[in-house]
Amino acid sequence: MFHLAKVLVAGALGVAAMAAPLGDLQAQVAGSAVQFRPHRAVYDITFDHATPGSGVADMVGRMVYEMAGSDCGEYAQSMRFVTRMTNQDGVSQVNDLRTNSFENVPSHVLRFSSSQFENEKQSEASQGTASAGGDGTFTEVKLTKPKKKTVKLPTSVYFPIQHSLALVEAARKGQTQFTANLFDGSDKGEKFYETSAVIGSKLAAGSQPVPVSLKNGGELNAIPSWPIAIGYFEPGMSRQDILPTYELSFRFFENGVSSGLYIDYGDFAIRGELKELTFLDSAKCGSPSVGGSSKR
Repeated sequence: MFHLAKVLVAGALGVAAMAAPLGDLQAQVAGSAVQFRPHRAVYDITFDHATPGSGVADMVGRMVYEMAGSDCGEYAQSMRFVTRMTNQDGVSQVNDLRTNSFENVPSHVLRFSSSQFENEKQSEASQGTASAGGDGTFTEVKLTKPKKKTVKLPTSVYFPIQHSLALVEAARKGQTQFTANLFDGSDKGEKFYETSAVIGSKLAAGSQPVPVSLKNGGELNAIPSWPIAIGYFEPGMSRQDILPTYELSFRFFENGVSSGLYIDYGDFAIRGELKELTFLDSAKCGSPSVGGSSKR
C-alpha cells in the first residue's frame, strides 16, 4: 500500500519539441501571449483498471485544484488529492496529498510545500525553494523539509507552470511532440522527471462541447484545446527501451483548464472527471495568493 501511495503522489503532482535552454525558455514564456485563467477545478476520481498482482482492486476519490495568477507571470497553485484505495483482500487505505506552490515564471523561481497523509497520519512532508544557481549553470533546490539540504539539478529544468505554458506554445505552433526536464517538488523535493509529451490535433472552439451540466463550461467551449499525453521517465534512462514510470493524458484548454484526466501507472489506471469549475479574479502583481474571490 505504501508503495502505491508514493506512486499516486507522483502522478497527482504530474497533473502540468526539445527542451529549450533556460535563457530561451524565460524569453519565450515572458514574452508569450499565453496567459492562464485563475480557476478552481474539482475532479471526481474513479478506478479504471488494474493488472493481476497489482494489489489494487478499487479506488475512488476527489481532487481539488486551484490556480491563482497575475499579469506579471506569477502563479500560485494548491491541490488536495484524496483517494480511498482498496486492495484485493478488501483492506482500504485513505491517501491524502496536500500541496501548495508559488511560481514566478520570468524569474524562474519556485516555492513549494507538500504533505502526504495515510489514514490521517502524516507520512511525508517536503518544503523548499528552487531557482537558477548562482552562476546560471544549474538549478538549485534549497530544502527545509524533510531536512535542510541543497540539491543541484540541470539548468534546463522546467517548473510546472513554465512547462504548461510551453506546452500551449508548442501546441499553438502545431508541434506534435515536446520533451522537457520537469521539477515540481515531488519525491521529497530531490528529483526531476524527463518528460515526453505527444500533442494531438487542435480541437477548435466548440467542436467537442463539454457536458452541459458543467457550470462555466460554456467558456471552455469558446476556446481551443488539445489532447495531450505525457510520459514521465526516470532521468538518464533510454526511452527507447523502457515504459514511463507513469503516463498522464488529458484535454488541455488554452486558458490552463484540464479535463478528461487519465493516469496510467502501469499496474493500474484511474480517471478524473471535471465536475466543478469556478473562475477566479486575477491577483495583483506581487505573489498572488491561492483562494482568490470567485468571478462566477
